[in-house]
Amino acid sequence: MEQLRDVPIFVEAAEAGSFSQAAERLHLTRSAVAKAIGRMEARLGTRLFHRTTRRQSLTEEGRFFYERCLKAVAEIRAGEALIESGRREVRGRLRVSMPVVLGRSCIAPILACLMREHPGLELDLSFSDRVVDLVEEGFDLCIRNGVLKDEPELMTRRILFQRMTVCAAPSYLAARGVPRRLEDLAAHDGLLYARGPAVRSWIFPTPAEPMRAVIPRTRLRVDDLEALLDAACAGLGLAWLPCWMVRTAVAEGRLVQVMADVESIAFSSHAVWLKTPVMLPKLRIAIDRLAADLPARVGALVDPACAA
Repeated sequence: MEQLRDVPIFVEAAEAGSFSQAAERLHLTRSAVAKAIGRMEARLGTRLFHRTTRRQSLTEEGRFFYERCLKAVAEIRAGEALIESGRREVRGRLRVSMPVVLGRSCIAPILACLMREHPGLELDLSFSDRVVDLVEEGFDLCIRNGVLKDEPELMTRRILFQRMTVCAAPSYLAARGVPRRLEDLAAHDGLLYARGPAVRSWIFPTPAEPMRAVIPRTRLRVDDLEALLDAACAGLGLAWLPCWMVRTAVAEGRLVQVMADVESIAFSSHAVWLKTPVMLPKLRIAIDRLAADLPARVGALVDPACAA
């Protein structure tokens, strides 16, 4: 690599016919150019330039070496141009992992529009609520909800806030009463989201605690938010769900939002990808489009009572 670094300097000096002019074109000192040529001559064991006080000209060996270097530099520049052209063009396969419900309802339609706009783009979409390993599983991009771990090899960008709400079916509220405070949850059945042994707490900001975690008593745990929504509509208990997700059920009267005076947390959703020296266009445009369109798409689904 040290040897290759001197090649463009040699080519510029040969074309300029002067170390001083080459230095000016390269924004180097004349001494730096002379040292680079000196290193090449020492390595090759021959003189590349005839030197006078005012001008440098190539020796026979120098002309021979210049012709070869010129071809090499041309190939390098052609390769750079090809790569740069590829960076500007949105093409290739993009593998994306996303949460199941948010992915199906909101993310996948946005990416599908992007695919229609760019014929060279291919999508490989995976719907899962688990945290995937981008390296081991070969994903280019994943969408994660909630607080992220500090992982130095990953880049992140927040693309969405999801405000949560507590809701229940009218039949359940008629039989068990309407909760109005956090303390009232102790008298109710909760419908909880759980993956394996880990149960998701319901989180509320309070004056006393920035994040108060509550786990209501329950007889039903599920690992699918849509199943949780169905259970709530069936009158099996209270559910804590994203506002956008319950909008239709609330509008149709199948669910009622409760505890309106109790503030509920808004989760962040992030785009996560591997840190690399250069971001490919297919990845950049997907993240930019999600950041631009996802809040509006989810916002259009948010019930006005949850919009604040």
